[in-house]
Amino acid sequence: MPQPVFRQYRQHEAMVLPPCLDDLIEPGHPCRIVSDVIDRLDLSELEATYRGGGASSYDPLMMLKVIVYAYIVNVYSGRQIARLLKESVVFMWLPGMSFPDFRTISLFRSRRPGNGVFDGIFAEVVTLLNGEGLVSPDVQYIDGTRIESAASKYTFVWKKSVEKNREKLKAKVTAVLARAQEIAGSEASEGDTGDTPEDFAERGRRLLERMDEMKKEGKEKSEEDKALRRELKKVDGEYADRLRDYAAKLEIMGERNSYSKTDPDATFMRLKEDAMLNGQTKPAYNVQISTENQFVTHYGIYQRPGDTATLIPYLKSFYDTYGFHSREICADSGYGSEENYDFMFGNGMLPYVKYNMFHKEMKKAFKNSAFKVDNMFYNAAGDFYVCPKGQRLNFSHTEKSVSGLGYVSQVSVYKACNCEHCPARGMCYKGKGPQRIMEVNHTKNEYRARARELLTSERGLEHRSRRPIEPESVFGDIKFNHGFRRFRLRSLPKVHIEFGLAALAHNLRKYAGIIASKMTGEGEMMAA
Repeated sequence: MPQPVFRQYRQHEAMVLPPCLDDLIEPGHPCRIVSDVIDRLDLSELEATYRGGGASSYDPLMMLKVIVYAYIVNVYSGRQIARLLKESVVFMWLPGMSFPDFRTISLFRSRRPGNGVFDGIFAEVVTLLNGEGLVSPDVQYIDGTRIESAASKYTFVWKKSVEKNREKLKAKVTAVLARAQEIAGSEASEGDTGDTPEDFAERGRRLLERMDEMKKEGKEKSEEDKALRRELKKVDGEYADRLRDYAAKLEIMGERNSYSKTDPDATFMRLKEDAMLNGQTKPAYNVQISTENQFVTHYGIYQRPGDTATLIPYLKSFYDTYGFHSREICADSGYGSEENYDFMFGNGMLPYVKYNMFHKEMKKAFKNSAFKVDNMFYNAAGDFYVCPKGQRLNFSHTEKSVSGLGYVSQVSVYKACNCEHCPARGMCYKGKGPQRIMEVNHTKNEYRARARELLTSERGLEHRSRRPIEPESVFGDIKFNHGFRRFRLRSLPKVHIEFGLAALAHNLRKYAGIIASKMTGEGEMMAA
């Protein structure tokens, strides 16, 4: 029976010539693609963030390569990156055998690319991809998702609760001051008009001083007066501090309805990624992205849970980054508001953006419903509608409608003469009045008609078929395939950088795959 033969194993044998790490990295490896792309970028703005003087710093070119490649291979922890720098051949090769510790990595990631520096780096990579014909910034497929913050989910502050408690405390303080005023007399009431914590504290101090004088004069009559003096001390102390705390919380909150104490920039939102898939309220950020050919061409982080309010600032940020607006915008019905259409049409964009009634209007039942406003005959010259029974609904007046974002719309009101004895009244409207009253927003209807024309065109059908496999598949890849479901940094600027790194890693990962497939194809052709 032949004996097995093993290759030589000499663990502690020294080599005359040490191996070169470059020889251990195969051609077409993603780390080579990352290194090559970042070498071609202009990092002068990133280098300008270093003040100079003192100890030498690690090269920002090297730091960026290491962190971006770590995100490509799903490593997001600074400590784990630092460990791999001493254990992985690839991580040794990228920094050229430099070993920054986890603090250096974390500080670089959270601070150096701030103030828009990373936006320029990301845009430069997109421009590079555009130059190779892989993406076109003239088209944006836009969608959003909510990603959980690093904050604790039990540190919530709710706006309604803060406002309610503040008003209750103000009422209590006002009652205490009013009662003290009755006892202290009218001479202590001058200038008592403000309701800020400082105003309440000042009034409380004056009234307390007056009551202290009354005590010395022997005019304090009962235990009630003593209790009132104790409450006045709280007005100048505990109550004023609580009112200042409420004011500070409302200032942090701004227009939001909540925030987290451990990450004040995070807003509590409904998330789907819980075990039962029924949603949980957690501190999170609303992440918006644009994609084309499943590459991320732009991204933004917002504190509002809904997508409607994010579109205009998002498109403005795209313009600030690239210097132009995309020609075509494709998004779902969450973005189809009058204000958004007004902005897109007004800036020369073609919005292939659905509105909330788009699919319902396409159904046969809707088109056959003669009593709906959209299906009634409208005489533009006379500005009146005609119902299916021949009765005119004449223009009555115009009203203003203000959205939650402050956008003002003009709504025209139309009234019928008398619908009381109409045999079709039950099919026409359900109001109790003798006449039907309709509110029509002609501007919004015009925008919707133009959007509907775009959406039902040949180009619109192409965009509608591509949209579900553009941003949604990118989010699925980033969140589920590569485990980026929760931020690790806190505050809006840092979260912006962190997701930017994830988006850049996604683009370079996809780009590396394209390069590798080309190299494989060329190798097969040469072999043939």
